[in-house]
Amino acid sequence: MSKTLCFTCLLIFNCSIVISAQNSLDDIIKRYDEFNEGLSTKNKKTWPIETDFDIKEKSHFLKSLKKELLKIEANGDNPNSQINIEMLDFILGNDIYNLEFGSHMMPLNSEGGFITSMLGSVRGKNLKSQEDIDNYIEKLGTTLFYLDNQIEWLNKGIESGKVRPKLVVNNCLEVLEDILKDETFFLFKPLIGKHEFDSHYENAIYNGFKRLHKYLTKTYLPAAPDKIGIREIKNGKAYYEQRVKYYTTLDMSPKEIFDLGQQEVKRIRSQMDQIINDIKYEGSFKDFTNFLRTDEQFYAKSDKEILYYASWLSKKAEEILPRYFNKLPRLPFTVTPVPLEIAPNYTTGRYSGGSMEDQKAGQYWVNTTKLPSRPLYVLPSLTLHEAVPGHHLQISLAKELTDLPKFRSYYLSAFGEGWGLYSEFLGKEAGIYITPYQDFGRLTYEMWRACRLVVDPGMHYFGMTRDEAVAFMTENTALSIHEVNTEINRYIGWPAQAVSYKIGELKIRELRKRAEKELGDKFDIRSFHDVVLANGSIPLNTLERIINDFIKAKKKDVKKN
Repeated sequence: MSKTLCFTCLLIFNCSIVISAQNSLDDIIKRYDEFNEGLSTKNKKTWPIETDFDIKEKSHFLKSLKKELLKIEANGDNPNSQINIEMLDFILGNDIYNLEFGSHMMPLNSEGGFITSMLGSVRGKNLKSQEDIDNYIEKLGTTLFYLDNQIEWLNKGIESGKVRPKLVVNNCLEVLEDILKDETFFLFKPLIGKHEFDSHYENAIYNGFKRLHKYLTKTYLPAAPDKIGIREIKNGKAYYEQRVKYYTTLDMSPKEIFDLGQQEVKRIRSQMDQIINDIKYEGSFKDFTNFLRTDEQFYAKSDKEILYYASWLSKKAEEILPRYFNKLPRLPFTVTPVPLEIAPNYTTGRYSGGSMEDQKAGQYWVNTTKLPSRPLYVLPSLTLHEAVPGHHLQISLAKELTDLPKFRSYYLSAFGEGWGLYSEFLGKEAGIYITPYQDFGRLTYEMWRACRLVVDPGMHYFGMTRDEAVAFMTENTALSIHEVNTEINRYIGWPAQAVSYKIGELKIRELRKRAEKELGDKFDIRSFHDVVLANGSIPLNTLERIINDFIKAKKKDVKKN
């Protein structure tokens, strides 16, 4: 376990700096960024192995920073000063809570948890130099330690009453089974043509994953609860309350989320009913959604067809950008399939970021498996959300920000996913949705996010069953049954994250309405969007303060002129 000692030394080093450093915002930020940079550097040569001592030392270090941060006042001459304080305070509070609650004892989710993280860190890895190769080989040498470390945490989770439900464990077992079937084991793919191992070495690592599979099957699964809600674990309801506050970045309760969701479902349903009436469809809402789920005209016949359509929609979406934004990112993006090893249990699509430095374009992932469950009428909304003006635009612009602390690249779901859903809304006024079916698809996606406000707290806090959650979403959206089931499983394994989308979108739309009302004919949509995206991913209260300042500044300019 010598690899762990390096991490311990890093923590002790940083804790010693806490004692000696001057009490200033710049210094606090520097120490926090250096701490994370040290972890990042270490993780090039080892998987993130942590002991109880490491967790305690990390918690002590972060608490000391937060205590110092509370004494700091923002520099009025630096507009980033207040943002930095608010953002860092938010991140530190969440990190400390997770360490003290013991979230590391539950490293699994419906998409595979730490197993999928290992897959993601290796996929497409380009070892450019001998140093890269040597670092990667050294990291491979810690694989068995890492797997044993995760099993140790899972065991402590069982002892502490913090165990993921059987549904989540079974999904993780599926991911494991798929990677164990692969002819070339995923960890060795980056080294093809660059380094060869003795077969005994490869077998040892392969057998380590088989041992993990056996542990999950024989030990962890029997200990996992049948019930799906996080409220079933020790202190689960308090955990969910904190998760809601974290993912919304607002002081909202599960009850407030649940009630708002029911209101939004009712509002959106009336718009969906109007489209059904407008096209003179004879039948009930259920009949219409069944028609959308089953009629072949709405589904691609091949993976190429859905990828080509997504690519065309991407270019169509790019056409509207100059009308809505002054500043656009340099980094391009491409359209590519969701990797096959994770696609079966994966969502319809997602964005995977790129980098000019790494010579890698952003990637708009489209799921090309189970095509009868991937309706084309929702693809315009998906494209706007994941590509432009959604995640690719927002994330790429954030990466171009200079002179910001490294922690400011932290992704806050309420802002990022709220922007993605707001981008779907923008498509309506920009004329992206051409047919009533596409517009119904847009509302289906909005309804999908509104339903999350009901089913997520419903399952995790109020005792809603999985079947009840599936029925609620099936009855109110035109999502395929496969998508509904995949999504519900994701919410079960990722408590409260799903509520962030709608909360973020509603806040951005609220702020836009306020700016339009206050500024009248002086309101400029491009300037508004530029300000929203000017600071990267930030808490919603911070965004509201910035937009209020933007409105005041514009009013002053009007008076001067």
